[in-house]
Amino acid sequence: MTGGTPVAGETLPGAGGGDDDADRVVCHVDMDCFYASCERLRRPDLAGEPVVVGMGYEPGESIGAVATASYEAREFGVESAMPISEALELLPRRADADPDDPDAPDPEETGRYLPVDLDFYEDVASEVKEVLRDCADTRREVSIDEAYLDATDRTSWAVAGGGGGSPSDGGDGDDGDDSTDPPPSGAAGPAEARTLAEGYARHVKDRIEREAGVPASVGVAPNMSAAKVASDADKPDGLVVVPPGSVAEFLAPLPTADVHGVGPVTEGTLAELGIETAGDLAAADRDRLAAELGERGPELSRRAAGDDDREVTPTGLPKSLSRESALPTTADEPTKRETVSALAADVARRARERGCLYRTIGIKAVEPPFDVNTRARSLPGPVDDPDLVEEVALDLLGEFDETRVRKLGVRVSKLDFAETDQATLGGFEPGDGPGDRSDGAADRPRGSVGRTAGTDGDGGKLTDWVDGEPTADGDATGNEAERRTGDGQASLGDWS
Repeated sequence: MTGGTPVAGETLPGAGGGDDDADRVVCHVDMDCFYASCERLRRPDLAGEPVVVGMGYEPGESIGAVATASYEAREFGVESAMPISEALELLPRRADADPDDPDAPDPEETGRYLPVDLDFYEDVASEVKEVLRDCADTRREVSIDEAYLDATDRTSWAVAGGGGGSPSDGGDGDDGDDSTDPPPSGAAGPAEARTLAEGYARHVKDRIEREAGVPASVGVAPNMSAAKVASDADKPDGLVVVPPGSVAEFLAPLPTADVHGVGPVTEGTLAELGIETAGDLAAADRDRLAAELGERGPELSRRAAGDDDREVTPTGLPKSLSRESALPTTADEPTKRETVSALAADVARRARERGCLYRTIGIKAVEPPFDVNTRARSLPGPVDDPDLVEEVALDLLGEFDETRVRKLGVRVSKLDFAETDQATLGGFEPGDGPGDRSDGAADRPRGSVGRTAGTDGDGGKLTDWVDGEPTADGDATGNEAERRTGDGQASLGDWS
């Protein structure tokens, strides 16, 4: 093994001569049920319990949406972005259980419901970020619970010890092979030979749990999309390593839905073309894919073949901040207004926490199956006004009073991070002034397909619209493809 790289007073296991290695080493770090894990950190009695963390939820109430559900809660069918009222039908509250009341829920079939505490989660996330900053110079911090690391300068794909290494190196103890060819992909356990990159990733993973107190799953691969798929492959608490030369083989048997950037509509389109697996997608005629899916088609085919040349770049300032929530298809006006009010409050709070003003307030209403409508209103100048966000969002929602929707969203855009004076809105009323229901561009007609945010692997999430916004069916074409999470974690905030 080459000399280690000192980090925070330690030497990283697996740290090698990155300058001599041509192949990139990319890690995707994905926290497991992060909000539930944070709650368990401060309440150890929740260990092993079904835990549901709700956005807009108050103890004893049935409003709001599921931000995350622990794996124990998912066994009862609870999923992220599900209305709390629906979750309670599948998994009643523990507080409602009474062993002496035959009509009360069985305590063994109940869960613990908790409101979102984003301030606490961000405190824990800051500890995770400190570890990541120590362990990699090049990072893309995607959200409060997810990040990419380019560790090429910290480690390599060489086999530990020149042939698996000693047990203390993370190898299998066989030093008889001097080859540096990487072994086949291995997941969370003994492999025939282990790379320096695996030792590095295991060190990062262990430090996160030791120093922040929460578990993470880590995927390691030569590129971003493969690393993302790898981190989802063995959750929770997983470590999956996909060395160069084995990426296509690793991806080939997976369903197309697992390919980074494929959403439910694209999955359906591919199925109509007879394309069911990543291997099928990699081998598909790319001209035909371009005809069906546009330029995204060939790009998805390349990713399915293990070809992704995107660099891990730091996330810049967003152009917009937003929240959206999936609903059971409904035309009920109180339900829609309640949802938009909760989303507006959360968007405005995040804007204030990030110290930004906004010039445009908008909503999204998705009619089944995937007809996306957006409406926006421009303001006279940049503001920080949570009440105004709610007022304008609800006013814009009025156009959809009779409309059945399956998803709603609220967004503030044209952000201003400069220390400028807030605009005075004297006399501003919803509907007044130029730019009403406009974001500087013509509104999409109702029923047209616009941009929506990506979804969880389980079909829905509360998410952000940010730079590189995903396309209409939950597929992302830019670097924000990572919004889709296999962990079912609803994203309530960005790393900042």
